[in-house]
Amino acid sequence: MEAQRSGSGGGGGREFHRILEELRARIADGVYPLRTYLPSQRDLATEFDVSRDTVQRVLRELAEEELVEPRRGSGSRVIKVPRSQRSSTEDGRLRGGPTLGPLLSEAFEHSEVALDVYSLTAESLAAHLTVQAERIVGKYVAPQSIALRLILPSEDLPLPYPRLRDDPADPRLADRLRLISERSMAAVHRMFMSLAEYVPDVSIEVRRAPLTPAFKLYLLNGTQALLAPYEVVPRSIKLDSGEVVDALDVLGFGAPITRLVKDTDPDSPDTLFVESWQRWFNSVWDRVAETPST
Repeated sequence: MEAQRSGSGGGGGREFHRILEELRARIADGVYPLRTYLPSQRDLATEFDVSRDTVQRVLRELAEEELVEPRRGSGSRVIKVPRSQRSSTEDGRLRGGPTLGPLLSEAFEHSEVALDVYSLTAESLAAHLTVQAERIVGKYVAPQSIALRLILPSEDLPLPYPRLRDDPADPRLADRLRLISERSMAAVHRMFMSLAEYVPDVSIEVRRAPLTPAFKLYLLNGTQALLAPYEVVPRSIKLDSGEVVDALDVLGFGAPITRLVKDTDPDSPDTLFVESWQRWFNSVWDRVAETPST
């Protein structure tokens, strides 16, 4: 997490720094694009299970960093979006590199958009696709086809995370993850159905594989491979019952991304990297993953 700052966030505590890192990452990733507004304080407090006072301190810190500006009656508007995310972890190491939002935006500027995604859930995918759907509806981009293939873990697969730190067998966090996955997948399906009005050819296919994701993989238009490891981190999670538990979870938004792009040299390291991950995805898709029964 971010080391203590001298600004309004100084001494903010674990939850303050967790939310600050998350919102920074979402701004950098394009989840909240330039000139758009962050969710309301009430919505952010509900999402992160914290008080509005904590959210207000986070927003003041983002304003001091000149990433957002508060507007009375409207909320916090994004005024700067760094293309490369720079944030620090608990041990002080800096993360940096390309971020997913701008790279997806570039992919959607093509006439034919092909996305192959392997992930723990569709939560971050749904958030990023919402931004691209808004661009399509607003006629900022006009792809003629969009094809998404998505591999998620099998629904009956026991996962090592998220879990309670002192009781790995407790099923409550696994149940919570399943609900998040179901809701995000429903959002993605609704989005693709609505895009059929604007894009001539839209398709989505989801399969599930008995694999525990240690990373998320995005293959964009057959030319780019984006690979981000799931870093296991301790954090507090508030359950629907109101109980706050100490958990081990993984970073989704804001995870550092390795990006390589195919070039004209078939033997270059970048081309071989992209092609090897495309072959891996195709092999799991064709030989391991299965279409859900419902």
